[in-house]
Amino acid sequence: MKYKVVGIGELLWDLLPSGPKLGGAPANFAYHAQALGAEAAMITRVGDDERGREAVRCIESIGLSSTGIQTDEKAPTGTVTVVLDGNGVPSYTIHTDTAWDRIEATPEALAVVRAADALCFGSLAQRSLASRESIQRLLSAAPTEAWRVFDINLRQHYHSREVIERSLQLANVLKLNDEELPVVADLFALSGDSKRQIESLLDTFDLKVVALTRGGGGSLIYKDGSWSDCRPEAVQVVDTVGAGDAFTAALVLGLLHGAPLDAMHAFASEVAGYVCTCAGGTPTLPESLSRHHWVCS
Repeated sequence: MKYKVVGIGELLWDLLPSGPKLGGAPANFAYHAQALGAEAAMITRVGDDERGREAVRCIESIGLSSTGIQTDEKAPTGTVTVVLDGNGVPSYTIHTDTAWDRIEATPEALAVVRAADALCFGSLAQRSLASRESIQRLLSAAPTEAWRVFDINLRQHYHSREVIERSLQLANVLKLNDEELPVVADLFALSGDSKRQIESLLDTFDLKVVALTRGGGGSLIYKDGSWSDCRPEAVQVVDTVGAGDAFTAALVLGLLHGAPLDAMHAFASEVAGYVCTCAGGTPTLPESLSRHHWVCS
């Protein structure tokens, strides 16, 4: 059985030092979910321009469904200027007034969502009122039993307490990193250490799973009252673009397959580690990862 997985939000071109790469967190997520065996799709919007047409060609060439990709006749396809520091860690300049700021809850998009087993969305694509209302409407239409992952993905100033709170209410899984947790803790006055803050988030918003990534320090996942702490294998980092999205995709596949917590966590860490050894967020995964055999609990 192929699970249906959907990334909702920005599709854009990362303008990397090595050249343009198709990206955006939901797109990276969908790409890796597809590579790991899901039937993946994107709900997004591109411009009626060459970058938009090339983006759709790229999406279709890797087997992702383009049914949910809309075309805007006025706004351009999104771009992001990416600068890497000496450790390959990116900083982003995200350009405004782009097509993905105008996502609509079209009948086609609603149909994709209603058939989904899992969906992933973030805060960045909700920076405009138009896309925010559409994304929240789409999530409200998702099946009750679907995994709804809020990969918070704070970028620049494009977030607010209102957006984060509503997104947490619509989600049942939260994924964030060790730079984002303190921001969320401050917004919601969460006290204690990281584990206590995560437990508070899960209880307050009726989440089922919370995952915290900590770069080279590994990751934590809290699920069903149990903790999983995973320390990654040391790798030669080229850049970390898309590693978190790959982690989220692998975690979602583990949840869909009912894999034991530690096993799905270790696999998610391994996939993210491999992406760190490659340039860009969507490298071809080796067979050892793409043909992973899930052992269910």
